[in-house]
Formats: sequence, structure tokens, C-alpha cells
Amino acid sequence: MEDYLRQYTLIVIFTGVALIVPTSMIVISRLFQALRVRPRKPTGVKLDTYECGMEPIGGHWGQFNFRYYMYALLFVIFDVEAVFIYPWAVKFNQLGLFALVEMFVFIGKLVVGWLYACR
Repeated sequence: MEDYLRQYTLIVIFTGVALIVPTSMIVISRLFQALRVRPRKPTGVKLDTYECGMEPIGGHWGQFNFRYYMYALLFVIFDVEAVFIYPWAVKFNQLGLFALVEMFVFIGKLVVGWLYACR
């Protein structure tokens, strides 16, 4: 039981750090702005979109091809697949036939989704 609580204590600590660090950075930045330590002098050049040192072409709402989003979704699908397959592969010998069938069902669902995305 103690090992169980220790593991969750680490998760709580990491979650706390993940919330406190960015929040404190925003608060400190706002505080420095209020105390006039951080300058705020907006100009047209500073507020312009920055693209690798080149002048931006077109407006702020540039349209992208949908295929970029499709590649991102496929990456997420296969990334999630790898996250679920790794622990299964580690404990494969202890899980038995039922786990093998369940993994084939899981991979089958991913293949159907992949085929739908490619269509």
C-alpha cells in the first residue's frame, strides 16, 4: 500500500509543478509589466506576424491544405497505438490468449480508422 501511495504522490507532485511553473511565469510577467520593469511599446513592426525574417505574404488567416491535418491525426492515432501496445507487449506471456484476441480487435479498429482516413 505504501508503494502504491508513493507512486501517486509523485504524480501529484509532477502535476503540481506542471501547473505552478507556467502559472507563476505568467503572474511574474504581469507583475513586471505592472511595475514597469517589462516595457510595453507596441508598434506595427512588433505586432506583425513573424515568418523566418521574411515579410509575411497575405493576411493573418492563411488557409492550409487539409492533408496537413490528416497527417497530424494519423500521427496521433499511431502514437496512441504505440502507447497501448507497449505495456501489452511487456506482459504478453502473462496475459494469455484473451489479451492476444483483444489486441487484434484493437489493431483492427485502428486499421479501419486508418483506411477511412486514407479514403
